[in-house]
Amino acid sequence: MQHFTKIGLLGYGKMGKTIDGLAEQHQCTVVWRIDRDDRDQLTPERLREADVVIEFSRPESGFDNVMLCLRASVPVVSGTTGWQAQLPEARAFAEQHQGALLWASNFSVGVNLFFALNKYLARLMQGQQAYQANLTEIHHIHKLDAPSGTAVTIAEGILSDAPRYQQWTMDAPAADQLPITAVREGEVPGTHTVEWNSPVDSIRITHEAHSRTGFAVGALVAARWIKGKTGVFNMNDVLGL
Repeated sequence: MQHFTKIGLLGYGKMGKTIDGLAEQHQCTVVWRIDRDDRDQLTPERLREADVVIEFSRPESGFDNVMLCLRASVPVVSGTTGWQAQLPEARAFAEQHQGALLWASNFSVGVNLFFALNKYLARLMQGQQAYQANLTEIHHIHKLDAPSGTAVTIAEGILSDAPRYQQWTMDAPAADQLPITAVREGEVPGTHTVEWNSPVDSIRITHEAHSRTGFAVGALVAARWIKGKTGVFNMNDVLGL
């Protein structure tokens, strides 16, 4: 007999609806759906009806939503970006109170493989001074944060493994800065490209999402994985990378 994981959906925009539509296929049952218009229903008792909360909301709500779940002792899987400055506080609270938190800038299995590939390429390029890096991300016009959380994760991977770059920037870069270009157009689910250019050639790696399905499936896999655990995790833990 299959044991279904009871999911609460905190945030019911396009991602929430996509997750909802795929839940049953991934041995999950959605027991409640709460969006910003009915957030007053977000009581500890309601939160605890779920084994795990999947949180995809807005940058200004991400931290408060995650903390509500942690205070109610409900594991939370969060994919909201744009609040990373407060993430250390949420992680510290989860660790101190034996909570369970998994935040990822992107839940797609392919993107997380791309993260690993990006770091490997950056290590190779650290000693190749003829090559200069840049990063471009393209998303739909409804996306609120720029650069995307995924782009920031990619950039941080380059900074850690090619330390000749000290920080990323969206302005005209200095020699030790990694330039990021953020483009908003149409309904693009998400395209991220890292280029290393030299005077004689270029090396380029790209991840292009075809739909939101990959993100939603990854979030459901993460929710099933974190059920019953305590601690602070990311998709590397889920995928064993």
